[in-house]
Amino acid sequence: MLEVRDLTKRYGGTVALNGFTLSIAPGEIVGLIGHNGAGKSTFAEIVTGLTRPDSGTARFDGADLTRASGAVRARIGYAPQHLGLYPTATVRANLQLFGRLYGLHRRRLTGAIDRVAHDLGLTASLDRRVEVLSGGVQRRTQAATALLHEPDLLLLDEPTAGADPATRDALLAVVRDRAEAGAAVCYTTHYLPELDQLEATIAVAARGTVIARGDRDTLLSGLTGHATLRYPDGSATTIDGADPVRGLVSALLDGPSPSDVALHQPTIDDLYRHLTGGERVH
Repeated sequence: MLEVRDLTKRYGGTVALNGFTLSIAPGEIVGLIGHNGAGKSTFAEIVTGLTRPDSGTARFDGADLTRASGAVRARIGYAPQHLGLYPTATVRANLQLFGRLYGLHRRRLTGAIDRVAHDLGLTASLDRRVEVLSGGVQRRTQAATALLHEPDLLLLDEPTAGADPATRDALLAVVRDRAEAGAAVCYTTHYLPELDQLEATIAVAARGTVIARGDRDTLLSGLTGHATLRYPDGSATTIDGADPVRGLVSALLDGPSPSDVALHQPTIDDLYRHLTGGERVH
């Protein structure tokens, strides 16, 4: 299990984390959402040892991640938001480098590269230089570096930003497989429908702290949705409520036949705007 408590981090006068607390169980996918500057990337950098917190704790399976050994670090996979690949090297060479850093060698490394390349649709690109690849293939390669060693803790920061639908679908399938195998996954995204595909629980971050945490249905319960019925004469009726479907059914059974019906159920984006006073995830 990953458990971070009360993490704080300042960069000069900027507060990046302000009591950031989050736990992720084995086999759980947590969708971490929030605006740019909410602390998501700083949290990941602390967990992976790229930076140290000013205060607070970060533990994985009881090990203090601020002082973790190489063996503990080798159980973590991290794909940062910005590409961290060697552009003039081939996909295979990049994966060989990252694999060796994770302690994979020889046949074990070769087998891992073949497996992750197959899973992410990279086999045909293995011997091509990263710099000549499309953005979608580069994104898949970045994700492959984090998945190569089948980590027990996987942190993916905007892994599908700018990616094509094929890249997105391939990556989501692999993420689900890793969670089913028992990995704890933190998945940061601005593309909120992905979290429904992953059946992720949700953590909402704002101003350096987690302001809401739970499963999707619980967090959305009580938020207002609406249904709009438009009629042939140009008039319209809007039904608001936590369950607009019930009011919609009643209107369809008891009232005149509409020419158009639009239903808006509460979404994760609605939740975020509700919690932050109108701010959108971006």
